[in-house]
Amino acid sequence: MKLLLILLLSLSYINITQSLETMSAKDKTLYDYIVEDIDGNEMPLEKYKGKVILIVNVASKCGYTPQYEGLQKVYEEYNDDGLVVLGVPANNFMGQEPGTEEDIKQFCTLNYGVTFPMTSKVSVRGDDQAPLFTFLTGQPNQDFEGGIRWNFEKFLIDKKGILQRRFRSGVEPDSKELMGAIEALL
Repeated sequence: MKLLLILLLSLSYINITQSLETMSAKDKTLYDYIVEDIDGNEMPLEKYKGKVILIVNVASKCGYTPQYEGLQKVYEEYNDDGLVVLGVPANNFMGQEPGTEEDIKQFCTLNYGVTFPMTSKVSVRGDDQAPLFTFLTGQPNQDFEGGIRWNFEKFLIDKKGILQRRFRSGVEPDSKELMGAIEALL
């Protein structure tokens, strides 16, 4: 009798635990993630609650690297209205972000005057993909789902922490398409 009771309690615990895990994965938002900023400090993304966020996987030695200039302009233009641009360095594509965080920070500041927040370097695809990008690439949106193809892909998050739009690398930060999507969410 005791063995049967223990078995039933164990099965109930497993079912409750699985339900909670499924529910939490389904109900996660961007705000559930903590990343490291480019200086190595913890950066809970919850601090951006109520803001529109444009997350971009960036690289310093890529054909799209000049987009840093456009990202900075968009940030300056809309930051006071509630937009945050978040640059996330990644070295997943042909070694185009080989430097240290200090190298990346210096490059962005000196060459493009970047003042928007940057994270530490992470992997945006593959077996070592950062949890944030596992989340982002799996979220439904009106554009497309799935893995990141190259540097400077853009993820547009609404004020509730939900992914609304995705843009491939070739979409310039100041394009009508991207600017219109940002303005619609602000």
